[in-house]
Amino acid sequence: MGKRGGHGEPPLHVALSASLDSTTGGQYSIKPLRWKIQMAMSRDQKPYKVVAVESPALEELADSVLKIAHADVVAEVEPLANEVLRGKAVTAGDNASPAESVERFFDLIIEELSALRTRAEVDSIERAADLILACESKGGRVHVTGIGKSEHIARYVASLLSSTGTPAYFLHATECIHGSAGQVCSNDVVIAISNSGETHELLSAVEILREFGIKIVGVSGNRESELARIADVLLDAGVDNEGGALNLVPRASILAKIYVLCSLSVALEAHKGLTREQYARWHPGGALGRLARGE
Repeated sequence: MGKRGGHGEPPLHVALSASLDSTTGGQYSIKPLRWKIQMAMSRDQKPYKVVAVESPALEELADSVLKIAHADVVAEVEPLANEVLRGKAVTAGDNASPAESVERFFDLIIEELSALRTRAEVDSIERAADLILACESKGGRVHVTGIGKSEHIARYVASLLSSTGTPAYFLHATECIHGSAGQVCSNDVVIAISNSGETHELLSAVEILREFGIKIVGVSGNRESELARIADVLLDAGVDNEGGALNLVPRASILAKIYVLCSLSVALEAHKGLTREQYARWHPGGALGRLARGE
């Protein structure tokens, strides 16, 4: 099929959308954005997944879809689309200026967090909060651990929880198998963070902690991971695209993990009825302290 969009012809995305709409009852859509095509890759995605498609790849995809216009699109479109799009997704580095790359990243982050919000299980967050509250009722404490970028998240979350009524401590995962496991006592709970859920050093620490009977709240972008399997509660923090030219550097996944862990801190804060007066006592310095005191 030649390029569409010339005089008297509808744009390519219009022709393809019309075909998809006629065969799927509007379950799929392709829409032009400023710099990419928005396409639903699966009828049960909520919201629709956003895929950036280069023009040649879109032409090939359109040819394939239009040839099976009256076939089972649900069964046919996804493997075809996956084959066409593999390695052809537009990234921020494809002839994009720095400003365009930043714009794309901003849009991507909104899309990824919106998708996470749609599938986020509030029940899981509440179960994690209940687990922490139950441990605290027995004199237990909260520890937060991670490797690499997740270590930085762990340090932030330990500080966040402590400032909002849930005393928490950073646990060094690597040192955990070299003596620091003694930091964790009976009835404590550990929040273990790993995007892949397969980080060897973290899993080694978690296995030792489980031998002590410690409860584990796992935070991962991989629901099929080992961490997901062994955790008492799993908080899903998965993303499809990190952003940037390589789609490798942790960016979107960092924000996703912070997103769900901040949600957990909100749940715990609500359970404990944190007041401005309490917060002001724990945070006497700086602008936040003055704001909490109403100054």
